[in-house]
Amino acid sequence: MMIFSLNSIACFSASHSSQSVLLFPRNPKSSSSVFRILRACSYSTDEPHVSVGGRRPRTNYAGVLLEETVVDVNSKSGKLRLDSWISSRIIGISRARVQSSIRSGLVSVNGRIVDKVSHVIRAGDKVNCTISELQPLRAEPEDIPLDIAYEDEHVLVVNKPAHMVVHPAPGNASGTLVNGILHHCSLPTVALPNRDSEEDDISDDEFNSFSMGQNCSTCETSIRPGIVHRLDKGTSGLLVVAKNEHSHAHLSEQFKLHTIHRVYFSITSGVPTPLSGRVEIPIGRDPNNRIRMIAVPGPRNSGQARHAASSAVSWQYSLINECGHHPSDEVSLKYKVIEILAGGGSALVEWRLETGRTHQIRAHAKYLGVPLLGDEVYGGTKNMALSLLRPRIPSTYHGQLAQLVSGLDRPCLHAVALGFNHPKTGKNIHFSCQPPADFSEILSWLRKFSAEKDIGITGTVPLGCRSE
Repeated sequence: MMIFSLNSIACFSASHSSQSVLLFPRNPKSSSSVFRILRACSYSTDEPHVSVGGRRPRTNYAGVLLEETVVDVNSKSGKLRLDSWISSRIIGISRARVQSSIRSGLVSVNGRIVDKVSHVIRAGDKVNCTISELQPLRAEPEDIPLDIAYEDEHVLVVNKPAHMVVHPAPGNASGTLVNGILHHCSLPTVALPNRDSEEDDISDDEFNSFSMGQNCSTCETSIRPGIVHRLDKGTSGLLVVAKNEHSHAHLSEQFKLHTIHRVYFSITSGVPTPLSGRVEIPIGRDPNNRIRMIAVPGPRNSGQARHAASSAVSWQYSLINECGHHPSDEVSLKYKVIEILAGGGSALVEWRLETGRTHQIRAHAKYLGVPLLGDEVYGGTKNMALSLLRPRIPSTYHGQLAQLVSGLDRPCLHAVALGFNHPKTGKNIHFSCQPPADFSEILSWLRKFSAEKDIGITGTVPLGCRSE
């Protein structure tokens, strides 16, 4: 028998009768106490598809028909891939989804079916494309080693390694944290919703809990087994997982009220000015790059961005986000420089999230002019690192610096501390865990490159995982 969670949505429409259901065990103490989420919110399919120039993306692309003649090929090489062009004509759709449609024989160029995603198109080509149906994802239990910082019958706190995806998605169907949790808790295979966009692949934000009666056509669901919040693939650190319905509802409410204590450490390219503060700049999706967010300063009541606050200076903007949320749905965070590194070429920075949004720290760091070291998406490139660090360190270290920078393969960002009220006891509990070896090695070398360290702002890298 299925039980509707207070945090799930049942969505119905004339054209689509599927429902969104969270399936929890009646007995939270049973061996299968981690709840399973079987279906995501199903959106109405009567929304017209939107191509370039439209106002907003669809939430369901199945069956979308694109019939268009290529007008111009704006490419430096003079060549343009078929999958790239189609992706640019349908706002919000993922490249993987387009490629699947091409391989399924649903795309023709000048009347001939083309199943090669890299097919080169030219001005004047007539392209017909029908977007394929999404196939449901299956999360299989996998024996993946998990670094468990804390566990009881209600919650699980995991120290997620860098490069691990939190939940299955197209292109990442296995090897995820969810796969490992299913095995750890001796749970069977579960069905998960597939997605029409790439947003889940880039998210670093909190879980959005929805109550019965919300309009699911204007909100994006983020429902997955036991996951109350998420960390980006490249981000390491602490993450809490709910193991039963009560814990999920309780933790989701804490995230909603912004009472969860979350602290991140990062290594930045450059040093932020001022050395501490609060950032409250709205964040919106970059129209030129679907997998990137941008800080968008502007007047109140703009519809372009989500109000986000990452602590840096006291900007006071409040915008309605792209999903139509009220301006009070703020996003904010505070930061302070813990240590200046390599003579000012870099810094160890602490970020305290007051709210959570997709790539909030990374977008706000870029806005402050100090993108995270190793964050190629947000400007923390290898070339930028070298240009900042070389002039500030002795030439005898240049060879080691080049080797260090060349090895950067993720943003230097670590979720170092996590605190919340235990959903059963009500006790406020805190956990911390030191950054992983790659982060610590980079930090050690940057300290070695320069004798300038402590600037009088307290804060140290914690030693080992611990709870309080």
